[in-house]
Amino acid sequence: MIEQPLIRIICTSVHHNNTGRVADTLADALHANVHSPEEAKTLDVSESDLLGFGSGIYFGRHHQSLLQLVDSWPTRPCRVFIFSTAGLPFLRWFQHCALRRRLVRRGFEVVAEFCCRGWDTVGPLWFMGGINCKHPNAKDFANARAFALKIKDTIQKDH
Repeated sequence: MIEQPLIRIICTSVHHNNTGRVADTLADALHANVHSPEEAKTLDVSESDLLGFGSGIYFGRHHQSLLQLVDSWPTRPCRVFIFSTAGLPFLRWFQHCALRRRLVRRGFEVVAEFCCRGWDTVGPLWFMGGINCKHPNAKDFANARAFALKIKDTIQKDH
């Protein structure tokens, strides 16, 4: 019998549950549990084979609670992936930079990143009804699932 890798996803989804729904899709494909940053403070992640970190993008970066969690963890080697939903997902590389930098500084190895459109009503966008109001949609969830399966395949080969 092949032992399943231990995968955990840490996610916060504040406004419209965009990222929460993506996290659930990833968790389903990876056979993982989703935890809030508050719950993750008490988790023993030393046995984890892979950790996922995700939130919506707020003014160009991940949610502050996720960044603070990473800053509070001890330095340790572990593979991680980053995900998000954003009003402007084509800026993913820059939007993930603050979290990526913190993870690398803590000794984590970032193996993959995913971002899709999310309904964004922050700031003045609220007056117009926001942007990407129908996202994430079925195609976004299918892309998230494909992303997760690719990661899972890589992890299982190494496990």
